[in-house]
Amino acid sequence: MQRMITNCYDPTAVRPKLNVEFVSLYSPVLESEWTFSHHPHIAFFQKKLYAIWSNGRMNEDDMGQRVLISVSGDFYNWSAPVPLVDSLMGKHSELVLTAAGFHCFNDERLVAYFGQYEYKPEYLEKGERKPVDEGHMETCLRAVTSSDGKVWSTPLDLHVPIVPNHGPAALSSGRLIISGNTMFPYTDDPSGLAGWKKTGIYPESMADEIYDDSESFRKVKERMAWAAGLCEGSFYEMGDGTVRMLLRSNTERLWVTESRDGGETWTSPEVTGFTDNCTKFHFGRLPDGRYYYVGCPDPVPIGRRNPLVLSLSADGNMFDRHYILGDESFGQKFPGLHKGGDYGYPHSLIHDGYLYIIFSIQKERVAVIRTAIEGL
Repeated sequence: MQRMITNCYDPTAVRPKLNVEFVSLYSPVLESEWTFSHHPHIAFFQKKLYAIWSNGRMNEDDMGQRVLISVSGDFYNWSAPVPLVDSLMGKHSELVLTAAGFHCFNDERLVAYFGQYEYKPEYLEKGERKPVDEGHMETCLRAVTSSDGKVWSTPLDLHVPIVPNHGPAALSSGRLIISGNTMFPYTDDPSGLAGWKKTGIYPESMADEIYDDSESFRKVKERMAWAAGLCEGSFYEMGDGTVRMLLRSNTERLWVTESRDGGETWTSPEVTGFTDNCTKFHFGRLPDGRYYYVGCPDPVPIGRRNPLVLSLSADGNMFDRHYILGDESFGQKFPGLHKGGDYGYPHSLIHDGYLYIIFSIQKERVAVIRTAIEGL
């Protein structure tokens, strides 16, 4: 499978740079402000663009992290970000909330998802600012809904133990699949609010205990004796109905698992020839049927997450046309744990002749760009 899926990416080659429009959505000025922002997502609903992202006081995935929202009617002007879901208390401390994408149901209802969990008391007692991906409890997926983008419901519990990488995306059958780390829930309920069934690449022996967040994928790696910990998937559907889920591995290559039954079962993951900078990425389809990838494929230096690249493929196997979407270097402005990366965690949207990409900058700021699809 390594030969089958590749991006043929040479970091030393000169790539054409696309003409993009850039808009900043959130940029803290003072250290006293909430200076962590990450996990952004974008959607189009009732003639407006919507953006959500995780927002913390200083550190990544720290207690009290919330979800902000901003709205635009023209791409250029965005509303002042406000909490869509503000900080919430758990059993022992404030919860950690992670923005987890959107689902638009017939342009009648917009669903915004977020994952949540709490740190175990024994880790809080150590006085650490944030435990490093360990000691999680109460991991679950929740959602808020709106019929007008203004008034939102109280949070709903979707009864799935996951903090998603991307929100639900539809197969040609209409089935929705959530891209997680080792769990890829699916539902045939078009609302995206019910009927979620757990499945993924975790072993059956872990089915009753599995939850899917930044801690548990390491446990699955150990149980399965994989060479890498696999996480942060993004999928696309091939012409023959095969669903192909690419996964971050924190090495210089993406891995892949496939489903041939609409996401109900998945093959054992294997390494591909697709390069990666240890970061999140997003796959999709252009209106003409070509497959695309948005991410940071330069494998070194790890953590730089630059440049941001659009890669195209005619067959879903060989992504051999590459365009630079952004290669500016940004400096970190404020202190905080686990910060860094110029173009962090991109999510994309195709709408009205444009490709929109939202991303974080050094895990502090949030920006969105767009480029015309015509001429690609």
